Amino acid sequence: MVGKKVKSILNFVAWLTGVIVSLAVGFAMIDGVLYVRWLPEIITQVAGWIVIITTLLSAALALLKQ
Repeated sequence: MVGKKVKSILNFVAWLTGVIVSLAVGFAMIDGVLYVRWLPEIITQVAGWIVIITTLLSAALALLKQ
């Protein structure tokens, strides 16, 4: 019983870490701090917005599933 609860907590922490990292990467791409070589800045910014929108959407869907 305790092992299952610990596993559940660790899964949540891993999921939350992934969401935070994804948002950090997305915002860094939008701000121009993180860029993709050989791609124009506007494409990198659009990709950053895509990362942010899909991350928020997937987080909302995951929370609604709970």
